Amino acid sequence: MGSRIDDEDADTVVGGSSYPVKYKGLKKSNRIDESYDSSSTHPRKGVSLHEFSKTADYALEERLFFVPIGKDGVIIALEKIDRQLRDSGRTGLLSNKVPVSWTGREVAPGFLGLIKHGGLPKILTKPGRYPGFPLRNWWARQWCGTKGLSDTSIQFQGLTVVQVSQNQAAVISDPQNRIFVIKNSGFVAYAIDGTYDVLAIVDQTHLSTSIKDTVTGATLGSIAEIKMRSRIASGKEQEYVVALFLNIPANNCAILQRGDDLELLPAGQHYITNPNVTLRGLFTLGENQLEMPTKDIFTRDQVPVGLRIYLKWQLMEPLKLTTHGYNTPYDALRDKTQSILTQIVAHLDYSSMVKQRSLGPDNLDDGTDPSSAFLDALRTRAMDEMHEAALEYGIILKDLAVIDRQFKGEIASTMDKLTTRALQAQVEAANVDRENSNKVKQEEGALAVARIKAQSRNTQADSEAYSIIAAAKAQAERTKIEALAEAEAIRLTAEADAQAVSVRAAADAKVTDQFARGMEMRRVEVTRVQAFGNKTVFVPTDGTGVQMGNAMAVGMAAGIGNGLGA
Repeated sequence: MGSRIDDEDADTVVGGSSYPVKYKGLKKSNRIDESYDSSSTHPRKGVSLHEFSKTADYALEERLFFVPIGKDGVIIALEKIDRQLRDSGRTGLLSNKVPVSWTGREVAPGFLGLIKHGGLPKILTKPGRYPGFPLRNWWARQWCGTKGLSDTSIQFQGLTVVQVSQNQAAVISDPQNRIFVIKNSGFVAYAIDGTYDVLAIVDQTHLSTSIKDTVTGATLGSIAEIKMRSRIASGKEQEYVVALFLNIPANNCAILQRGDDLELLPAGQHYITNPNVTLRGLFTLGENQLEMPTKDIFTRDQVPVGLRIYLKWQLMEPLKLTTHGYNTPYDALRDKTQSILTQIVAHLDYSSMVKQRSLGPDNLDDGTDPSSAFLDALRTRAMDEMHEAALEYGIILKDLAVIDRQFKGEIASTMDKLTTRALQAQVEAANVDRENSNKVKQEEGALAVARIKAQSRNTQADSEAYSIIAAAKAQAERTKIEALAEAEAIRLTAEADAQAVSVRAAADAKVTDQFARGMEMRRVEVTRVQAFGNKTVFVPTDGTGVQMGNAMAVGMAAGIGNGLGA
């Protein structure tokens, strides 16, 4: 029927999980050693796992008119109770009315019709319509509506039907006010004396109250308290917690207590109905880390100092922790850590504390201080003692370091002022050095910029000179090529003209007719006159005409000279 913890004379049955781990008789320390192996999370051989967790399953008791709902469904269970009632001489539960299809009260498929007959329940299981006549069929009867066959809870005139799904749990109070829980099943019951009350239908994966670690803030699990209202002698009604549901995430656990006995409850979904069993606490088995301040500690020269420490731990055996009376691993580590740090700081003076900000294992003295060897040995011994002390509580201490300190008192105030002045001087000197360094870097930067600019100008001048030389070379080469081309053209032209003259001369030489020769001479004379004009006088330059030509030239020159002289 699920996980539960009930009677003090019985065992706690934890459904879907391994047997719980426990301590027996915490008042007797020798019994703890006899029943629990400190190197294991399981009890030693010979300790009964059922002494602590035995319970009476009220839901499985033989009850009158109580039928579990099987795979056949609700109607079959109702028919069984109806037969039991009739066999015992009582009025049956199911109505004998026959449905029709044309008029009357309608009962749809999948629903039950409820009729109150003289204070007793009558159930209509067949779908259809039930007419209001003949009148004798409804004498002393009252129609009370319908209910779904799949409803989680139905309560009507002493009849109780409960069906819960895989994720639900129903908390039931029987006619004797005994509490039991139904999970992943259901029942049909008819109470002759008293009632079966459905106190709550619980969603086991979404419980109402989330439990967080008050120190680290980690979520440890969630719980839900189920209460029952009871009337006391004065007539007032009061609520009492009758069941406690727990949803414990993976890698977490819970510690239960009954008297001086403790039990470890693993992760999963559980519930407690035994009033003698209480929830001691929820714990996480994962790693945790925390920064915490310490109380004021006096140095060797009586300067009070407050430290801020870093702790990292993992709880391995919660039963050991609760056996020593601690509710959280932090509570167990805090006092021992304070004691160890007090021992360390009591052997340090103020100057050593100023030089060494952290007391962690990765930040030890460099050996220049005469007392450094003693302090290092003290640290090592203190850390070893802290680790051993944590193991006694079932805790593995993974890291412990002092990350900050705050000096207090007048001496510390005076020393802080002196230290502040020294630091200010150092800061000012550092600022001056920084300014000088910045100026030097600026000058170096300007020099580098000038050097780069000069290199740029030289490169540009070289580029321009190269361009001029290349242009001059190109121009000379062009002139040379043009001259050669022109000379070649002249030569080709001359050769062509000579060739033409030669051809014409050859052609003229082939002319033998005197008339044709005379005509050619006249055409040449006409061409010459056309070329030089009709006023041109042609003087022969060879033969007898030379002298005549010279005389004409002299006379013309003399005439020109006289004209200029006048």
